[in-house]
Amino acid sequence: MKKKPNILILFSDQHNAGVLGSAGHPDIATPYLDQLASEGVQFDRAYCQNGICMASRSSMFSGLYPRSLGCFAWERTEVMRQATSMQKTFQQQGYQTVSFGKRHLHLGCDEGWDIQKGYFPDESVGESYWDWLGERGLQDVFARDWAAEFGMDPEEKQEIPFALMSARASDLPEDATMEAWTKQKTVDLLKSRKKDDAPFFCFSSFYRPHQPYTPLPRYFNRFDRSAWGKGLTEPASLHQSPSELPPLFQEQHAGKNRIWRFDLAREDEQIYRDGLAAYYALVEEIDTHVGEILQALEETGERENTIVIYATDHGDFAGAHGMLEKAAPGHNIFEDTLRIPLLISWPEHIEAERRNDGLVELVDLFPTLMDLCDMPISEQLEGESIAPYLLRNASVGKPWIVSENWSQSTVITPRYKWGQWLDTSETIQERDYRDFGDMLFDRVTDPLELQNHLQDLPEIQQELSQYLDEWQERFGPIKI
Repeated sequence: MKKKPNILILFSDQHNAGVLGSAGHPDIATPYLDQLASEGVQFDRAYCQNGICMASRSSMFSGLYPRSLGCFAWERTEVMRQATSMQKTFQQQGYQTVSFGKRHLHLGCDEGWDIQKGYFPDESVGESYWDWLGERGLQDVFARDWAAEFGMDPEEKQEIPFALMSARASDLPEDATMEAWTKQKTVDLLKSRKKDDAPFFCFSSFYRPHQPYTPLPRYFNRFDRSAWGKGLTEPASLHQSPSELPPLFQEQHAGKNRIWRFDLAREDEQIYRDGLAAYYALVEEIDTHVGEILQALEETGERENTIVIYATDHGDFAGAHGMLEKAAPGHNIFEDTLRIPLLISWPEHIEAERRNDGLVELVDLFPTLMDLCDMPISEQLEGESIAPYLLRNASVGKPWIVSENWSQSTVITPRYKWGQWLDTSETIQERDYRDFGDMLFDRVTDPLELQNHLQDLPEIQQELSQYLDEWQERFGPIKI
């Protein structure tokens, strides 16, 4: 009887697709992720369905678009309650289903785990990371890291300058970070398995490089932050005029957010350099842990029969447009936050050392894994399998795709990108940005997405508008 392949999904939160050595980034070293890319396929135009964590993850694990779930941000809906998750589908096929780290899933999207150990007690069965920290007497140290998210020192109860952009070095021991804990749980699982155990479906999900940007000192100090060009390349669009940006971005550049003080960062670019270096350092930390997980997988003899995926739920501006983090409530169009890393490897089945620039989506992972495992693809799934490309080098890439959150629906083609602001009375009734005007980018002539071509290219806007109408007709109204 043919042995079913294992599935190992290595996942991170807010990892910008361009912040990889294999993507050509000038400053960052990611040797283990680069190795994984070389052992399989690197997709250079993979996109998330929504630039907000929970909505993106819910879409990936349900195989449904956010509008079908009714989840554009943090909502819980009846469709989500009834959804059959990816892990439950594999559990029903005899897989041991395991999750370590951040899931950020709810209702049916989070059902079907045999083992679920998260960072906090309410997302764990058994000991959580928080419990583990308590046994080691490290909860107060972790709390200082966590408080950087809000620009605070938990002891002094006041803002401290180094917490601007949620950045400061961690005081945790190297083996006690969230990322180290997730890695160790995964390694322990791999090493504990017996030869005749059921195949595993393991979701190892790192919290970082999501803010707070609190890397270990040895990674943070690897970057010379004293001036641009010494250890950090100045982001090409760092100095874009805030007047050209959507309203939320303008407000943050005007100092109307207590943590994301881009106004101060423009006056003192050391703040930018500290934040950016901390973000890069967290990516390098994750790379180290990925390397240790892959080594453990190799040592168990299971590497050849394991489909390994590295992906993330969305990206981070990483200095583009003078922004850090994702600024999720005020847009859903920019490449920096919508394009994600996607690496897929399965030795002896998927040809190595390939790169593909076709348009693929995070929602495609569910049907792809079913296809790779010779399982009939459920008709409920709205993504498309890319297994024919992975296994047989068939053509891949859609002519256009759609990503949307509660504020903006965006149509993406190989060249153009058009974002339509939404009537928020139909979503979660947050701010309405339609007065700003829709946005149209030409990524061939303007890869940094600095110039809105809405008035210059009316025929392109009309074409992409028709695509969106067609897509909305196919998948129906928002399921709120």
